[in-house]
Amino acid sequence: MKRAIPVLALSVAGLVPVWIYSPGAAHEGELSEVAAPLAQEQTQQQAAPQTTAPQTTGAAPKTTQQQAQNRTVSGPAVNTSEGTVQVQVTLQGTKIVDVKALRAPNSNPTRMALPLLRESALKAQSADIDTVSGATATSEGYKQSLQAAIDGAQ
Repeated sequence: MKRAIPVLALSVAGLVPVWIYSPGAAHEGELSEVAAPLAQEQTQQQAAPQTTAPQTTGAAPKTTQQQAQNRTVSGPAVNTSEGTVQVQVTLQGTKIVDVKALRAPNSNPTRMALPLLRESALKAQSADIDTVSGATATSEGYKQSLQAAIDGAQ
């Protein structure tokens, strides 16, 4: 019985830091840290010269009027267990031409999932995309924000 009181006191003292722990700013990072490399990669891809021969299908090049038809809609910020996710979609008519994550948790699974989610959304042309394993919460938030942005564009 003499040992029980110190053991209990030390156990409680050891658990107090665990109970009051909250993730720091490094875990709550937003898109500025997550998407900056993605934005640079997209800019480099757009600026890179094309090495393929031009197509001769008789289609006219994009006019200023066609470019003006592009519209960008932001979805709502969706709070997930991992952090806030917000998506912006660019549409040309009814076709999704680009999807960007405006806000996302700063974690390795999220950084790996964002390009996969973007690619899936562009391929599916909707928010009906698969969840990325290891980034389930981020994927669900991404899909919700994307669907709301698509709905808002119509």
